[in-house]
Amino acid sequence: MAENFKSRVFRWGFNFFPAYRGTGGRVTYIADDWHEIRIKLPLNWRTRNYVKTTYGGSIYGAVDPIYMLMLMKILGPEYIVWDKAAYIRFRKPGRETLYADFKLTEQEIEEIKYAAASAKSIDRVYNVVLKNAAGIVHAEIEKTIYISKKGSK
Repeated sequence: MAENFKSRVFRWGFNFFPAYRGTGGRVTYIADDWHEIRIKLPLNWRTRNYVKTTYGGSIYGAVDPIYMLMLMKILGPEYIVWDKAAYIRFRKPGRETLYADFKLTEQEIEEIKYAAASAKSIDRVYNVVLKNAAGIVHAEIEKTIYISKKGSK
């Protein structure tokens, strides 16, 4: 699915937002329905650590807000969406640009809406990997997202 003007403008603005810009990560694509986002994390003087590999904080920071933003945009203002927990496993030192793809299916969104309608809150776990251009995994991140419908008891 292609970007539209609105998602492209959001991407540009988000990449200039100081908290995200400081991670060194860059959002490269946002689907017009927010069901897919792609990022890249280049290795450069801002993202390199003491041993000249990608800094772990940049790796995590680049992926941290993405699933939360996607769910906020897709579910809309009648839902509360928060990052709740995270786990990162470093597999291989990053010595080049790393990439990650974030995807949510319509089935996942329907399951969230159904679960949130009958529970006070729900937690969803999402996994994302950062890979190089050849597809070699450098880091695996597990994100737990808290979701509740506003006004639920």
